[in-house]
Amino acid sequence: MAIDESKYTSFQQFLLNLLSLLTVIPLAPYLNRYVPQIIAGGWHLDMMVSIIIAFLFTRLLLWIFKPLIIPAFVLVCGILVFNYFTNSYTFNNVLNDYKGMVQGNWGARDSKQLDILSLYPRRVESYRDKTVRGIREKINFQDSVVRNFSVRHSLENFDEYFPKYGKATRYLSLFRYINTHFKYVQDSRRDEYFATARETILNGLGGDCDDHSILMASCLQSIGARCRIVLIQGHAYPELYCGTREDFEALKLAIVTLFPKPPVREIYYHEMKGTYWINLDYTARHPGGPYLNDKVYALIEL
Repeated sequence: MAIDESKYTSFQQFLLNLLSLLTVIPLAPYLNRYVPQIIAGGWHLDMMVSIIIAFLFTRLLLWIFKPLIIPAFVLVCGILVFNYFTNSYTFNNVLNDYKGMVQGNWGARDSKQLDILSLYPRRVESYRDKTVRGIREKINFQDSVVRNFSVRHSLENFDEYFPKYGKATRYLSLFRYINTHFKYVQDSRRDEYFATARETILNGLGGDCDDHSILMASCLQSIGARCRIVLIQGHAYPELYCGTREDFEALKLAIVTLFPKPPVREIYYHEMKGTYWINLDYTARHPGGPYLNDKVYALIEL
């Protein structure tokens, strides 16, 4: 039985319980980074589990010796303040994680793209088209320039979430860098030019939609992702392979948490035979942004 012989007034009890609640608020998302993702029936439950763990921890402190909640609160806040100066997990991350929980469970909807790719996949698997061949020939994820560029920028963002989301943080960090810095430059009217990823990197990340698709797919594949390129009427865009429905749900929560501004309302994806792919177009503010149109005429597997 806990030893706590002190007597507390109602006001003191109120303050200690309030301090317990204020400890739970930042502690739960901090712990959540180390809790494996828990998905049941499309619901993301790991943050809720973390809240329960943090609540039980603070209740245990109050049960053992009520004043222990004071150093616990100071310690949690001190860690977040220290992280602020070391550019790690801070109060902003705490807020974003709560927003991610709400957005992932209640805010972001799934929007399956219904087009020829979903309904008649065999019609879009031909590699005879000149554009398809031209793009496929330019994909090279083993190039040292591409690999070094990808590794460097895959570590630039979201590193504090690696224990939570794993390799997805590397993919999303790289996506963020490329889509933030890519500039559209039109090809010659006479000829369609397909630039390799190395060329696009060395020219300062300029090019058209097929150059962006080659760059994104090559870079992501150089750090272990699986990609493909989809050709639609007047446009090309890359897609990232998610895996199963459960893998898709895990990546979806990572996206709504790590891309909070503006809040993610919908995640657009293609699904065939239980496998999921999401849009990585430069026209989208976040992975899984809307497709420009549904007139798909070629699918480039890499």
